[in-house]
Amino acid sequence: MSKSPATIVLVHGAWADGSSWNQVIPLLQAKGLSVLAVQLPLTSVEDDLAATNRMVADVPGPVLLVGHSWGGVAITQAGADPKVTGLVYVAGFAPDVGETGSGLIGAHATPPALSTIVTDASGFVYQTLEGMITNIAPDLPEAQARNMAVTQGRLAGAAFGETVKVAAWKTKPTWFVISANDRVVSTELQAASAERMNAKTTTLPSSHMSLCSHPNEVAAVIIEAANA
Repeated sequence: MSKSPATIVLVHGAWADGSSWNQVIPLLQAKGLSVLAVQLPLTSVEDDLAATNRMVADVPGPVLLVGHSWGGVAITQAGADPKVTGLVYVAGFAPDVGETGSGLIGAHATPPALSTIVTDASGFVYQTLEGMITNIAPDLPEAQARNMAVTQGRLAGAAFGETVKVAAWKTKPTWFVISANDRVVSTELQAASAERMNAKTTTLPSSHMSLCSHPNEVAAVIIEAANA
């Protein structure tokens, strides 16, 4: 009796929502894979984890978690669930226990995207239109980047200083898609994270939004991980 294929649970990053996976989803479905996308509240590391855990809990069989950017923090913890068979990071944060997003960022050269963020009156940070076009998605059509600026999710600034309680990449198979032209998460940080977790690594000539500009290549990594 063959094992049931893992359901792919996609977790978006900051300054985005689940629709950022729209070009990857049909490629996965075309291979017969079941796909779900988490909508993160982006209010805290704990709240993002809770949203991801709810999705994982609702899947009856095995799960492959895929996290883009800030979504990597959520899958790092949610991946501890016994149903999770592997983790795929797409230009993602992969903290160890006790590490913070700001600490990981600060250990390398400051990415240009930090110069184009605005903090609103409630302490949530978002990207300016120019930041979305120039730093987040410079390899996408400008009209698409403009839409992303409108629909972006705002991230609680305090979340950058919050830690994780478990690092599932220490015990689960991992894959990492590095964006070589990333202006949000430094390529050096991505490479160091992939090496630390001994991930199977793919490097794309992409901006931070490889899931939009290189959906076929990103989907191929996810499909490989699902079949592993």
